[in-house]
Amino acid sequence: MHQVLGGAEQAAVRQAVLDHRPCDVGLSGQLWTRRLVGELIVKLYRVRLTDPGVGKYLRHWGLSFQRPDKRAVEQDPEAVRRWHEEAWPAIRAKAKRDGGEILFADQVGIRSDPVTGRTWGEKGKTPVVRRSGSRFSMNAMSAMGTKGRMHFMVFTESFTAETMCRFLDRLAGHFEDKVHLVVDGYSTHRFKKVRDWLAAHPDDVELHFLPPHSPELNPDELVNADLKHSLPRQHRARSQTELAAEARRFFRRRQRQPHILRGYFGGPHVRYISDENPMSF
Repeated sequence: MHQVLGGAEQAAVRQAVLDHRPCDVGLSGQLWTRRLVGELIVKLYRVRLTDPGVGKYLRHWGLSFQRPDKRAVEQDPEAVRRWHEEAWPAIRAKAKRDGGEILFADQVGIRSDPVTGRTWGEKGKTPVVRRSGSRFSMNAMSAMGTKGRMHFMVFTESFTAETMCRFLDRLAGHFEDKVHLVVDGYSTHRFKKVRDWLAAHPDDVELHFLPPHSPELNPDELVNADLKHSLPRQHRARSQTELAAEARRFFRRRQRQPHILRGYFGGPHVRYISDENPMSF
């Protein structure tokens, strides 16, 4: 058994790492490690390498070990430009006229088998990892503003129009002034039942939509990442109820830490919110 890969073999393995997860090619896991790349090489070419040997190949192929990003490739740069230069300033001005509050909201799903850690991908290009099925899960919706105020709802059912309306009801009950709620274009946010609720509460909540496939523009995405990072790693929840309870503890803890919530607005992709808006909403 030889211990080196030819040029064509190297190209095939490199492309497999970039295009697939380990579980897509009959291995275990969703993130590439040197060991799993080594197992792929054995599977394809019956060549067995040490982990350092695999690492040399990966670096030679221009790959590096990094955290995957779930940002979609369909993002439209022109839509992002319009958001920065037109839509966001208009929302800010409207909220100022209303004396209202701007909140950024997002929903998140947490599973009992989350994808955490690093994988191998091209240097300077964050790898994207698609998620697979899970054993049990829970969902949450949260909304936050630059003042360090947060509202949340944890639920175990699917995220539906009814769930969204329930969240809007709760949100409206916490504010005397109108809430300008910035969300993504998820289809549930646009369902008729949600539109009907908004039409019936024009002085309570108004929805504003981020550009498609642009989660990095929403600081509440950083809350979601914080939640997933903060959940216990050594003693994972044994049931959906435990998982939901852990999520509630996280959100309540963050509600008592407004300095951390304000810090979410310091991320590189969301600084536009504070930079362009000297007033606090």
